[in-house]
Amino acid sequence: MIHRRPLVSIAFMAPAVAMFLAIIVYPLVQGLILSTTDSKIGNAGDFVGAANYVALASDSDVMRALGVTIAYAAVVVIAQNAIGLALARALYMRPRIRQLGSTLILVPTLMSAVMAAFVWNSLLAPDGAINSLLKSLGLGSLTHVWLGDPSTALWAIALVNVWMFAGYSAAIFLAGYMNLPAELIDASNVDGASGWRRFVSIEWPLLAPATTVAVTLSLIGSLKVFELPFVMTNGGPAGSSTTLTMLIFNKIFGGLGSFAYGASIAVVLLVVVVLFAGVTQSLLRRREERI
Repeated sequence: MIHRRPLVSIAFMAPAVAMFLAIIVYPLVQGLILSTTDSKIGNAGDFVGAANYVALASDSDVMRALGVTIAYAAVVVIAQNAIGLALARALYMRPRIRQLGSTLILVPTLMSAVMAAFVWNSLLAPDGAINSLLKSLGLGSLTHVWLGDPSTALWAIALVNVWMFAGYSAAIFLAGYMNLPAELIDASNVDGASGWRRFVSIEWPLLAPATTVAVTLSLIGSLKVFELPFVMTNGGPAGSSTTLTMLIFNKIFGGLGSFAYGASIAVVLLVVVVLFAGVTQSLLRRREERI
């Protein structure tokens, strides 16, 4: 019976391994191979080695999209987790509304990104609700063409992203709050530690595991954003909201249909996501160990 256990384990693991190889590994390998060719629509392409990657290094569109993607991710990660943490603390301190509040804050995450984009397109339109509200409050000078101005389009999209997923981050932080040692919180109250002092000295350090999860997930999601800029601005105006995922779409399905070049950009995006997520998680894990 003992000798059969490895075979049983392999039998249970085989379906999961097969799916992983078919859904993850195979497409990844095929993408890497495709990126080393000059394949286009209707043309299998010839092997060109690293030519596509050499071209990427001098492609201003790629460099700009990379900068846009990193800037967008930075704003979203900071704002989303700051708001999520504030919401989580507010719910933790108010047990009576905690259950209802934790449900309500997750409502935006249940919407599809496409639907949220259409709703916010209407709100941010020149004659939309936001500008109308500003005018009604006597703040007409603050009205703006939010999605039509290169200086605000990307940040307007980031606002929608934060609105959608701040509740998701809040749920993660709230789970961290619920796992705080009750005796430590009671002791801090006896010692007179409350408000900002208790948050900085006790709550924030003990929320390190929740912070690692929330920051890592929001970082990966924001680096891969596609639906919001695609629907809200289509990468415009003047490329100010063209992220790497948008550029990949444009290269593959627009113009000459450069499958291989688009695949090479996708590989770059994969490297960027893995690099940023890996470094971020490593730094946050070290913080957990120090605490």
